[in-house]
Amino acid sequence: MAAASARSALSFGGPRSTGRLSDSHRAVGFVPIQRHTISVFVGDESGMINRIAGVFARRGYNIESLAVGLNKDKALFTIVVSGTERVLLQVVEQLNKLVNVWKVEDLSKEPQVERELMLIKLSADPSTRQEVMHLVDVFRAKIVDISEDTVTIEVTGDPGKIVAVQRNLSKFGIREIARTGKIALRRERMGETAPFWRFSAASYPDLEDSMPVNSVKKSSNIVFTSDSDSSSGGDVYPVESDGGFSVNQVLDAHWGVLRDEDSSGLCSHTLSILVNDTPGVLNIVTGVFARRGYNIQSLAVGPAETEGLSRITTVVPGTDESISKLVQQLYKLIDVHEVQDITFLPFSERELMLIKIAVNASARRDVLDVASIFRAKAVDVSDHTVTLQVTGDLDKMVALQRLLEPYGICEVARTGRVALVRESGVDSKSLRGYSLPV
Repeated sequence: MAAASARSALSFGGPRSTGRLSDSHRAVGFVPIQRHTISVFVGDESGMINRIAGVFARRGYNIESLAVGLNKDKALFTIVVSGTERVLLQVVEQLNKLVNVWKVEDLSKEPQVERELMLIKLSADPSTRQEVMHLVDVFRAKIVDISEDTVTIEVTGDPGKIVAVQRNLSKFGIREIARTGKIALRRERMGETAPFWRFSAASYPDLEDSMPVNSVKKSSNIVFTSDSDSSSGGDVYPVESDGGFSVNQVLDAHWGVLRDEDSSGLCSHTLSILVNDTPGVLNIVTGVFARRGYNIQSLAVGPAETEGLSRITTVVPGTDESISKLVQQLYKLIDVHEVQDITFLPFSERELMLIKIAVNASARRDVLDVASIFRAKAVDVSDHTVTLQVTGDLDKMVALQRLLEPYGICEVARTGRVALVRESGVDSKSLRGYSLPV
């Protein structure tokens, strides 16, 4: 399965609070509302996203962000919820009651690297394009598609940066937005005991014959239980030993997205769904997939270009006929405005990954050299780890993670795929295999 993320433009509760206290509130001992970041480590199974979302939808909790990385046998959720400490305890208690939830942890007080990804399509005629280019440079964004009257921009940063970019570009006319939820990894402290050096990343059965001889290979089965009282924090839990069952805690590099049709006609379809930004919508939409046994490989939800609407981008394997029936079922939902299968259209797709590698001073240069090839950025460095940020398509993520495995991967946090149709009409996939003109 694929990495997935959901931005809670589909907040599941009442009005959001600023968390500021008046003098009268302080006088009566008013408990402040705070923003909490929760990590949930679960055994993945059909309908797990729907069940997690349902916990919040049924109880009216106000979720601000939901990001999830999925594999065939596990999932890692990062949830941002606003509320008091009492609300947080209720959320944790309810999540722990779900089958296959192995660990729930509050990361709010941990120093962390947090990132979010947004694709934004703007109206940009020749008279305004120069100003758009200037703002792209200011915010260190990238242009991923350009046509006669539009520009599609990729921008990565913390939630504050994402909001600032959107505000500054709104004057040009925003046509479409595809946005992920927040992912985070704990910042390592300098001088802290290196907890990861004796571990390497998961091994892959399909690569065992092709891995380098000098690669560090260890068992991919490591122990993790819901009763463990020690953790490094972050979206992906590092290796911990306890007396429980064996699981692989680092997300696999390749999680089974089908690129081309197999003999049965199955292929991965990318759907763009425009829905109302109302409580419980994510739970309703994912319920359609769960009830009909569709295997969600990627999920990303975020505010759309129109206020009051949200855009869901999801990747689902199926035949053309079965996906057509799924689209018809989605259109029957009251809160769904538009469902578009963009699989066979030229589109820009991006995913975001934070990956923490266990390295000492001698190996750090090698890791940074590999990162530079993939245009990844070092966002945190300690004396025993390096945390990298990288954006791109699925193949790029897979290639980077597999090259870094011999050094030892501590934690991985990923978003799902966000995608927007290319107004230029250029399909880079169709150009592969053809020689370029001299």
